[in-house]
Amino acid sequence: MAFKTDIEIAREAKKKPIMEIGAKLGIPAEHLLPYGHDKAKVSQEFIKSLAGRPDGKLILVTAINPTPAGEGKTTTTVGLGDGLNRIGKKAVVCIREASLGPNFGMKGGAAGGGYSQVVPMEEMNLHFTGDFHAITSAHNLLSAMIDNHIYWGNSLEIDARRIVWRRVMDMNDRALRDIVVNLGGVSNGFPRQTGFDITVASEVMAILCLSNDLEDLEKRLGDIVVAYTRAKTPIYCRDIKADGAMTVLLKDAMQPNIVQTLENNPAFVHGGPFANIAHGCNSVIATKTALKLGEYVVTEAGFGADLGAEKFFDIKCRKAGLKPSAAVIVATVRAMKMNGGVAKADLGAENVEAVKKGCPNLGRHIGNVKGFGVPVVVAINHFFSDTDAEIAAVKAYVAEQGAEAILCKHWALGSEGIEELAHKVVQMAESGAANFAPLYPDEMPLFQKLETIAKRIYHADAVIADKSIRDQLRVWEAAGYGHLPICVAKTQYSFTTDPTVRGAPTGHTVPVREVRLSAGAGFIVAICGEIMTMPGLPKVPSAEVIRLNADGNVEGLF
Repeated sequence: MAFKTDIEIAREAKKKPIMEIGAKLGIPAEHLLPYGHDKAKVSQEFIKSLAGRPDGKLILVTAINPTPAGEGKTTTTVGLGDGLNRIGKKAVVCIREASLGPNFGMKGGAAGGGYSQVVPMEEMNLHFTGDFHAITSAHNLLSAMIDNHIYWGNSLEIDARRIVWRRVMDMNDRALRDIVVNLGGVSNGFPRQTGFDITVASEVMAILCLSNDLEDLEKRLGDIVVAYTRAKTPIYCRDIKADGAMTVLLKDAMQPNIVQTLENNPAFVHGGPFANIAHGCNSVIATKTALKLGEYVVTEAGFGADLGAEKFFDIKCRKAGLKPSAAVIVATVRAMKMNGGVAKADLGAENVEAVKKGCPNLGRHIGNVKGFGVPVVVAINHFFSDTDAEIAAVKAYVAEQGAEAILCKHWALGSEGIEELAHKVVQMAESGAANFAPLYPDEMPLFQKLETIAKRIYHADAVIADKSIRDQLRVWEAAGYGHLPICVAKTQYSFTTDPTVRGAPTGHTVPVREVRLSAGAGFIVAICGEIMTMPGLPKVPSAEVIRLNADGNVEGLF
């Protein structure tokens, strides 16, 4: 059987003018700033006018740990949004923007798949409305002003050895992880060691995604700690006087982007921190705006629930005062088989025992999400190779965990294939069963917060950290940052820090290599294991096959 590719389906989309999509949500045309005919930004003025309106129901879509077999979290998020609209609910999808790094590396696009996609797909996966470029520019403006301040006399007495603000770019480039700048003589400044992170790991990205408005954005930018003096006194972005200009660069990027699904339903696509190295959620301003405009808002959190859902609950919901009504955990039969030890090449053959063996990974996520007081349903994202016996095995296992698993065929059928899940989500959300609470209180000591995440979410025995790291956390507590949540940077492929360990391991440890203060964003980053904040390209990057075809269309993004 021949199937159309995601990109072929996207090109056949019967898109409506973006003004019509905005009108579905009651957004007047004058408050939509169009980028072509099929995407626009929503004005800050209109967003401010929504204050006082009641909120809709917030639904989180998360997943098991990703495997090469594929899970389809974004596809399910988009499909569920369409499914809710299909059954008569006014629903809005909220997802993240795509980074150029993984698109040209190995991950591919981030707009969904099959008949559950957001369009325009190619633009969303490339430059879109320029938000990431604005974030990159604002971040690097601060970098340039720090070095410039030192060059012109260093009146703040910055210790060049204690500059903690690195540069960023929206591309995977391992050669830039650790570099020396300012070489070439007196006129080029004072040489020092630094490096690059990828833009999605930038604190500016996190700040944009957690800010409520431009005023909040500028204050948070000013709060960024960029360096220390010899006496270890912190130097802030506002001391460098970069916060105003950075806000100017981010003014348009702060406005949420609205696009549409293949079924012409509204979708906000805004912000894009990764969950493995950042907090993994779309912007607060997009989510809050959608909640004022729709009865239901379907959003996703990056990678598996151990990273994305935990950070969504403990960072985004905590900081923004959000209270999710239900959560969907996406799983596939194929991924269960991989967790059960089956090689990718053998996934097409029925193997019920491997499915059963791999299900504990799903069970761990179900228990974790329930631990936040949020009711859970499992979406089995259907593949054509799935057999009835394998699907029944997943359903039976999930029932043993006190939840329900629903087979979803939205990739092939769009909203028609996910109606059952849509009805279940409405039932859970309307039941009022949610009693959301973060994993730990603000007043808990920082290292104890880290241990709580490691033990309760990863089921580790202990956190391993040098005395210097523990001392640093205590210094930050003494400086008034002890109330901040923890953002763990670790591999997305496992509950452990070893990407090769699948299933639901116990008895492991979590080694912390480095901690970083993100004072403007409002969290502490704990870098664990071998995770990199600047990824590298794979041996055969996707960029090798991305090109324009004879018709001028982009090929190779999927």
